[in-house]
Amino acid sequence: MIVSLRSSLAASALLIYSISAQTDPQLTGTWTTKSRSVITGPGFYDPVNEKIFEPALTGFSYSFTDDGHYEEAYYRAISNRASLIAHPSSVDASSNYSLAGDPSCPQGIIQWQHGTYAKNANGSLTLTPFGVDGRQLLSDPCNNANAIFTRYNQFELFKDYEVVVDGYSKAQRLNLFASDGSPLNPMYLAYNPPEMLPTQTLNPTASASGAGATSTGKAKRTLEDMDSFVEPLNKSVLRKRREPVNADKWWWMGVGMTALGGIGYYCF
Repeated sequence: MIVSLRSSLAASALLIYSISAQTDPQLTGTWTTKSRSVITGPGFYDPVNEKIFEPALTGFSYSFTDDGHYEEAYYRAISNRASLIAHPSSVDASSNYSLAGDPSCPQGIIQWQHGTYAKNANGSLTLTPFGVDGRQLLSDPCNNANAIFTRYNQFELFKDYEVVVDGYSKAQRLNLFASDGSPLNPMYLAYNPPEMLPTQTLNPTASASGAGATSTGKAKRTLEDMDSFVEPLNKSVLRKRREPVNADKWWWMGVGMTALGGIGYYCF
């Protein structure tokens, strides 16, 4: 009897959750802002080598799946103090940089995260990230010669959203509204099926929990024991290809040195 009661309660809880938190097939796909420069997926972030690829233009992109997963990619310019205050979670408090804007010293921030999403009974959307996976790259050249690479983990709530056909381009457009009701820049459907990295924890740590946290083991390194580490924004450019060793050159150099040694021995 007790087991039956527990089963009934569990089934009821699952039913309530499925009613109150659902997905929306209209969202399925990869959406990006007008520049189409920022697209989620392996072209934006490489989790194996911990590398973020800097887009040509600013913008942002969201991808959604039918089974309730999402991924997001942001590249934004920071022009003044208000921009940083508007996104307090985007700033690592331990980092040494100024919050004051300087027009002659532009700042930029790149963010990536993924996780699960749900459509709530009131029409809002909640996005819950896999906390250990998110990454942020902050460029502040006036205060730091190198970009600051840190973890990024930001829960998101969108008060409302709508998928419409754009009157000018005739493309599908996604309008998201922030928790305070203010609209984000519109996004347009770029790919369906969506362009995304695997929808599971990609950089599991010893403290991570959940079904996906023990599955991949793909990461070559993590941020487990450090708050942040610093890498150049153009670190890919700085990684020069090493020239192969020329064996013939070293052989002839050895012959020459031997000859010189022999001449020196007989002369002195």
